[in-house]
Amino acid sequence: MGFIHRLFRSSTPGPSAPYEAAGIGRRMVRWMVGMVGPNNALSSTLDSLRNRARSLVRNNTYAAAAVERITANTIGTGIKPQSMVQDENLKNAIQQLWWDWVDEADADGLVDFYGMQALAMRSVVASGEVFIRMRPRFMSDGLSVPLQLQVLESEQCPVDKNEVLTSGNIIRCGIEFNAIGKRVAYWMWRYHPGDTTGTEKGPNELVRIPAEDIRHVYIPLRPGQLRGEPWLVRALIKLRDLDAYDDAELLRKKLAAMFVGFVYRPDPTGTRFGESDPDADGISEASLEPGTLQTLNPGEEIKITEPADVGGNYEAFMRQQARIIATSVGLLYEQLTGDYSQINDRTLRAALHEFRRSCQMWQHHLMVFGLCMPVWRRWLDMAVLSGAIKTKLRGRALWQVKWTPQAWPYLHPVQDVQAQAMSVRAGFKSRTEVVSETGYDANVVDREIAADNARADAMGLVYESDGRTTAPDWLVPASDQQPQDNQQKGGSNA
Repeated sequence: MGFIHRLFRSSTPGPSAPYEAAGIGRRMVRWMVGMVGPNNALSSTLDSLRNRARSLVRNNTYAAAAVERITANTIGTGIKPQSMVQDENLKNAIQQLWWDWVDEADADGLVDFYGMQALAMRSVVASGEVFIRMRPRFMSDGLSVPLQLQVLESEQCPVDKNEVLTSGNIIRCGIEFNAIGKRVAYWMWRYHPGDTTGTEKGPNELVRIPAEDIRHVYIPLRPGQLRGEPWLVRALIKLRDLDAYDDAELLRKKLAAMFVGFVYRPDPTGTRFGESDPDADGISEASLEPGTLQTLNPGEEIKITEPADVGGNYEAFMRQQARIIATSVGLLYEQLTGDYSQINDRTLRAALHEFRRSCQMWQHHLMVFGLCMPVWRRWLDMAVLSGAIKTKLRGRALWQVKWTPQAWPYLHPVQDVQAQAMSVRAGFKSRTEVVSETGYDANVVDREIAADNARADAMGLVYESDGRTTAPDWLVPASDQQPQDNQQKGGSNA
């Protein structure tokens, strides 16, 4: 009893530990964690974390699926701008010029601007961060606006570069700061340090690039954090171990299935039971064909193998591990695995609402603020300077914009459209907002509707989709519909 008393007494926090988790008894003696800043925690481990995360994305199904699902839901076909300047002619000119430039944005010429958004998002999830370099071009290059973008991977800015410069500026984690802590430059390798082939022009040296030409896209998880943490970091060990376990189970079943049975006999010499000639190791094999009736020699018997199954808990175990992995990267289990067998429509809808709220946070806090807005402003300034846009507006008066992500598909199309229509009729939102939520520009939609109506009028056609006619019954809530006989009589139910 004395031992048990000491055991419980030692595991209970005393007066110096008002929080149980701060105790130093037997339960906590091995959980002693030192204080580490947001940058020291990453500066010595970022290269290893990033390389391991990328290795899993290349080789692990769940890791690759996590990157693609987050990118597809956050970016989709792109987060698109709608200029909010008051002058309609100027707004239309800006939008048309933007669409011309979108296809020219990539300095490598591989994707458009929205494809660059997706590439940046993939890099952020797998590597924790990405750099976008804005590169001015000559007018002679023939671009609609003399500006292009270049996506640079995380390691092109060395996290281990820390230095005090003679100017008084300091370099921390490859980023140069002035006396008041403002980012003034990034130190970048001229070529990707892990992708040099010896055919580059000149040595791979560090180059100082002004901060106004670089967009550093990442999510800071702690105040003062200078570099981004890979999103897969909490799932790395589990992803690797679970993959190895599943491979081991598959290999075990494969090896077991290779053996049909074994022949036991008292005399090991001689060739019986349809055996082949012994090989160099003195081992012979017996084969069976369909419909065979085999006669055994005296004393021989056949034992058919019964490979051990993986067990009834295999599926439940794999599902639970996949749930933990999905949670650690911010996804639903069903999205990560494609398994919707254990979820109903109502539960899925509630879960998707939570996930989409996370996507909206990534869209606006990460992509819009970190990438889209700075590019939009630089692009507009370059368009005005190059004469591609004629206006006297400058700065914020010209930069006004609304960024619209691709709309998510309706879960219940009829109910969702009815809810949108009721919100507009009740004055809770505008048609412009409803159209924007679908990923389109209301001005463009209105012009298309006007063109459709004009064409229909010219041809004498009438459609229920024409908003100038009475709304169809399916769009009007049942509570607003009167009985047919009362509508005809113009009377009431009284």
